[in-house]
Amino acid sequence: MTFYKYAGFWRRLIAYMIDGFIISIVFIILTFVAVLAFFAGTMSSGSKAWIAEISNPALVISYTLWFWLFSTLINIAYFTYFHGSTGRTPGKMLLGLQVVSVNGGRISFGTAFLRSVGYLVSSIFFCLGYIWIGFDKKKQGWHDKIAGTVVIIKEKEDQSAGISVPDSATSTLITKQAKPPENNGN
Repeated sequence: MTFYKYAGFWRRLIAYMIDGFIISIVFIILTFVAVLAFFAGTMSSGSKAWIAEISNPALVISYTLWFWLFSTLINIAYFTYFHGSTGRTPGKMLLGLQVVSVNGGRISFGTAFLRSVGYLVSSIFFCLGYIWIGFDKKKQGWHDKIAGTVVIIKEKEDQSAGISVPDSATSTLITKQAKPPENNGN
């Protein structure tokens, strides 16, 4: 049976920041396409009424809410897809992390979705649900507790460089290196 350590706060934060950067790039591209389509549509009609609509406070609030909803949906879709398919987002892959159930098994898309929605709960009250990771014995945030998941350190063992030394040969290797070389009369 393989033993994995729970991933701590700082390592998970860096992975989350990497994922946030990727999501931001996708969001910016999609927003740019949407704004471009909006202006292309309004310009093709030849009307200047869109200028008055943009300055309407009720419409600005409406667009802001749609903007927030769109951003939230992208986040939920991103984390649900990656956690449900492999248990690892690109940020988690780079840092050798994986989301698993508290039993150690893979999580389903339903659990991944629940965990993604749980991010909203973790961000309430000054991100206390995320800070909780630093103090919990299993390093679970509120979103982990909601979904019944943990994040483990699961790095791939790269055997392309290095040396494998059996435990019994370690003492022999150390004593051979400690002896000075013999002088053969030269």
